[in-house]
Amino acid sequence: MKPFSSLGSRAALLTGAVSAIAVLIAGIVAFPLIRTAAQDQAQATLASQANLVHNIATHPHDLDLDQGSGGPDGGQRALLGVVQYLQAQGIQVQAVIPGQVEPQALSSEQINAIAVGSSVSGRSCKQGTCVFIEARPVGAGTGIVLVQPMSVLTSVTSSAINRILTALLIGFAVAVCIGLLFARRISRPLAHAAAAAHQLALGHRNVRVEPQGPVEISEIAIALNLLSDELTHSEGRQREFLLSVSHELRTPLTAIRGYGEALVDGVIKADELQRVGGIIESESLRLERLVSDLLDLARTGAVDFQIHPAPIDLGNVVQEAAHVWQERCNREGVNFRLELPDSAVVVTTDIGRVRQIIDNLMENALRVTPAQQPIILALTQDAVIEVRDGGPGLSADDIQVAFQPGELYERYRGIRKVGTGFGLALVGRLASRLGARASAGVAPEGGALFRIEFTALKTA
Repeated sequence: MKPFSSLGSRAALLTGAVSAIAVLIAGIVAFPLIRTAAQDQAQATLASQANLVHNIATHPHDLDLDQGSGGPDGGQRALLGVVQYLQAQGIQVQAVIPGQVEPQALSSEQINAIAVGSSVSGRSCKQGTCVFIEARPVGAGTGIVLVQPMSVLTSVTSSAINRILTALLIGFAVAVCIGLLFARRISRPLAHAAAAAHQLALGHRNVRVEPQGPVEISEIAIALNLLSDELTHSEGRQREFLLSVSHELRTPLTAIRGYGEALVDGVIKADELQRVGGIIESESLRLERLVSDLLDLARTGAVDFQIHPAPIDLGNVVQEAAHVWQERCNREGVNFRLELPDSAVVVTTDIGRVRQIIDNLMENALRVTPAQQPIILALTQDAVIEVRDGGPGLSADDIQVAFQPGELYERYRGIRKVGTGFGLALVGRLASRLGARASAGVAPEGGALFRIEFTALKTA
């Protein structure tokens, strides 16, 4: 993996970069402000000290502590003490007498200002040395000036800058740690989602991702769960479709093969050749239609057969199916019987899908019916198709789940002959799509009864 190729590492890198930029900008902005503030504070402090010296010098009797006792003047002693204190702090206190005592720190303009009784406040830089200046007039044309080197601020500003720099570095470290934690929190659900996507790509369909994290990331997990459900549903329909195809192709192929073998063995009598040929032709047409359906489904991407309703006589459909199943029942030693009404039963439905229903019900009945037992294919005048058998039959619980995929297969697997359980499910689904009603019950012959009611589709 390339460095910083993951979302977590990139998020951490981005957080660190943003924090570093923030620290840099804060330093660039804060350091000059600190220096300026320190200079302003030093200038203000020096101004206060100059005002104190000015007050003592101009009003000495206010501090005459000896009260005329003949000792040294109290005001002079106070002024001397203040001057000594200021000098100890590195502040020079100098007299200003124009033409006689003119400190080098002052310009001629500043000296003239003091001479006319004005205060002077400012900064001066001469010969590479910068100082703060606070001058006050104390008499006729004289004054005092306090001079403090600006270098005394170096230690103060350095200490403040060091503290702020330390705080910024600590903030930078905290921001990077928070960025790492945030990146991991963001990338963890994405990593889970990526792992789930790989599992889905490998064919696993029981994959679930717990939605967590921000809304956008939670939606990814929800989308993957929906994708897993949709893939499961889609692949389930595809499996059902393949099972449906196998059921539908097997019946006409079995009929064609059975009659072909009979023709090869010479067991078909001459007067039966035309009838057998008609059955083979009819089953071949059914097979051709199924193949055409498959091609149409492949072109359209669908997973179910189309319905083409038209008026049909159910009696003709049932009788045509009986020709095929009579022969198959005879080969298995099962007693087949056909029951038809006296008149035509016309309904509006799809003839091919009706034949699919009959074939699946007959296939299911033939599988479970022992030799010498009956199978009855019946049509009533009320447009109801029945398939009854003399097999093991269905219990009350079986009847409730007869058309659910795989239910009977799971119940009787290893106990008696059963199919995949899809044939009856396909019958129920096709009946519903045709607008008919499928039901199961107990046959008078002792076995199972399956009814397909086309009453609602009957043409008057």
